[in-house]
Amino acid sequence: MNAGIIGIGRCVPDRILTNTELEKMVDTTDEWVRTRTGIEERRIAGEDQNTSDLGFEAAKKAIEDSGITPEQIDLILVATVTPDQPFPSVACMLQERLGAKKAAAMDVSAACAGFMYGVVTAKQFIETGSYSYVLVVGVEKLSKITDWTDRNTAVLFGDGAGAVVMGPVSDGKGILSFELGSDGSGGKYLYQDEFIAMNGREVFKFAVRQMGESSLNVIEKAGLTKEDVDFLIPHQANIRIMEAARQRLELPVEKMSQTVSKYGNTSAASIPISLVEEVEAGKIKDNDLIVMVGFGGGLTWGAIALRWGK
Repeated sequence: MNAGIIGIGRCVPDRILTNTELEKMVDTTDEWVRTRTGIEERRIAGEDQNTSDLGFEAAKKAIEDSGITPEQIDLILVATVTPDQPFPSVACMLQERLGAKKAAAMDVSAACAGFMYGVVTAKQFIETGSYSYVLVVGVEKLSKITDWTDRNTAVLFGDGAGAVVMGPVSDGKGILSFELGSDGSGGKYLYQDEFIAMNGREVFKFAVRQMGESSLNVIEKAGLTKEDVDFLIPHQANIRIMEAARQRLELPVEKMSQTVSKYGNTSAASIPISLVEEVEAGKIKDNDLIVMVGFGGGLTWGAIALRWGK
């Protein structure tokens, strides 16, 4: 039994925070932010809008898109580092709000690589026949753990949610290969104390190396070559890191998702948000080979080679 994506949905807050507005908040400039990160604006959730609210909207759309009912969902996995509260989990909140009465539910904490971990976990349950349908949500309200006086991190992050319903798909479709990894010795380079703290130089070096390597690894594991890749969806952290991964795969610019300019780094939400945008824009078509790759605090990373379609 092959596990694949059968429904997608996303939700981003209405409020847009531009680089020009940030110039009034921290010592930075629009040009500096654009040239170093590729970010032009990001979305910021309202005070009354929680992580679970964003996740619920994205999940509702994904379930609708999948054609199944909430009652058919066996498991809910929510990748987040910004839950409404330590417990109950965001996944349990969604289980109740969605009416997914028989679903087990838990949160997954792997920072920006969390969605990859969630998708790979879902794959195991589906392919062993234990569960038929798994809802995977990547959602963050990073604005609540961002230090808006720190010029190094305030410009980077945004809020949002992306969700997929995973289930059995036809032969040759779905997840062909994956790679997950971690290096706890790098935890000191990206962590949360009260706010997000980051050693930008070290994270950049790690990400450039790991994104390219992991992408090539999953292509090889799937028995394919770089030439077979139709589309790359990298974690939307920094355009220079993304470009390095694209160049390793020797892909033309139009074959890489680039939503970082609109949403900034939304951590676990960035890959599913990008996936939804590209499918809706018609850039991802049935039978396309997609590589999704992310990295995050931990340090963690994950990559998936996926044949699109049901």
